[in-house]
Amino acid sequence: MGLEFVGLSSINGPLVVLDHVPAVSNEEMVSLTLEDGTSRLGRVVQIDGERVVIQVFEGTSGLSMTNTKTKLTGHPMQIPLSIEVLGRIFNGSGTPVDGLGEVYAERYADVNGAPINPVSRVYPRNYISTGISSIDCLMTLIRGQKLPIFSGSGMQHNKLAVQIVKQAGIASADGGESNFGIVFAAMGVKNDVADYFRRSFEQAGVMDRVVMFLNLSNDPIIERILTPKCALTTAEYLAFEHNMHILVVMTDMTAYCEALREFSSSKGEIPGRKGYPGYLYSDLASLYERAGIIEGHDGSVTQIPILTMPNDDITHPVPDLTGYITEGQIVLDRNLDQTGIYPPVAVLPSLSRLMKDGIGEGYTRADHSDVANQLFASYANVQDARSLASVIGEDELSEMDRRYLAYGKLFEKYFINQGFDENRSIEETLSLGWKLLSMLPKGALDRIDNKFIDQYYDEEGAKELQAREEEHV
Repeated sequence: MGLEFVGLSSINGPLVVLDHVPAVSNEEMVSLTLEDGTSRLGRVVQIDGERVVIQVFEGTSGLSMTNTKTKLTGHPMQIPLSIEVLGRIFNGSGTPVDGLGEVYAERYADVNGAPINPVSRVYPRNYISTGISSIDCLMTLIRGQKLPIFSGSGMQHNKLAVQIVKQAGIASADGGESNFGIVFAAMGVKNDVADYFRRSFEQAGVMDRVVMFLNLSNDPIIERILTPKCALTTAEYLAFEHNMHILVVMTDMTAYCEALREFSSSKGEIPGRKGYPGYLYSDLASLYERAGIIEGHDGSVTQIPILTMPNDDITHPVPDLTGYITEGQIVLDRNLDQTGIYPPVAVLPSLSRLMKDGIGEGYTRADHSDVANQLFASYANVQDARSLASVIGEDELSEMDRRYLAYGKLFEKYFINQGFDENRSIEETLSLGWKLLSMLPKGALDRIDNKFIDQYYDEEGAKELQAREEEHV
């Protein structure tokens, strides 16, 4: 039977303080009963001797200093888990909000997760297909990887997130769609955005393999801090107890970090860079490092955290620290977005550090690595040619530079640009890449093995693309 305390020592924002509390644990859940008989949940966030600070999930308005009853539960926050969570919608703290009733739990799990022994981690190899050419070819998502998307305010990252959820899948050779699932966590989103996510997944017919956690902008910040933990706990359960390959999409991590900053400030902690707590790095790492593959388990957890960069500043603490922890990044470009290109993926600053070991023969296609390297290198030459043209004028450029300009225009229009409902296979993506590279002379393809040039160089395809462009003009 748990201890119950009557009255509070102080109330400060979302925090309450209790004195003379023996034998309490950090992260322990508590139940607060108000004078009118209603109850609220809280958790212990700070212990100083027998003085404890409790974070109240639903806020502290209406709490009485004298008559509030606080009961310690003796365990950290736990969520009910079963295979039935697939297809369900929860709020940020794991309570069902889809009207289908409570989850009949196979077991309850601590949302803080358990540390993974680094020795038991398996190196990620196989790739996850998103059906999006720029990602699948140039910054391939590997199963067990954490690959964030760096976006900006007002850009189309929500649309891209929906497309990834709709189209993502694993190679049919090792399991097909049957053991692939998605855990989707939205933090601090408006009601219309939450409805957009829910409606899009239902219309696409993928809801039966998706678990949604929706934390709205008017929900308590405490719930926002718990949302990614609940999502990742669910993902680990499905991956390591039901052998599923789970893709976790979390948007927007900047909203999570701002909630963490607000909470840290209310505790009176010394702020770090831009007011964020000094432990922001370790806090983000505790979330991102829950991705991976564990020896002895067939399942995997792959993460795509999405974050908006304030003022499009990639050196801001949130993208900066995320870049240190994760294995690459997909950067969205505002200039491409404003010219109507979707998805507006900025190729040159984007990369996937694990793709080299998960592509090529046996995974995608033997020429994948060479094609990706050549597309990168050629697009870098496009930027040089554009910079030169802005100084001396396009008419003064060499023949080769003009060919690079033509290549760059079609690369953006036909390779990066892609319809929201267009799901390209890796074969279609690589074939399109070869058509674009064939606009350049064979001598300029210095990143590709000659045997692949002999096999795939496609002059007819290049002429077809150029003719299609001339028709549009």
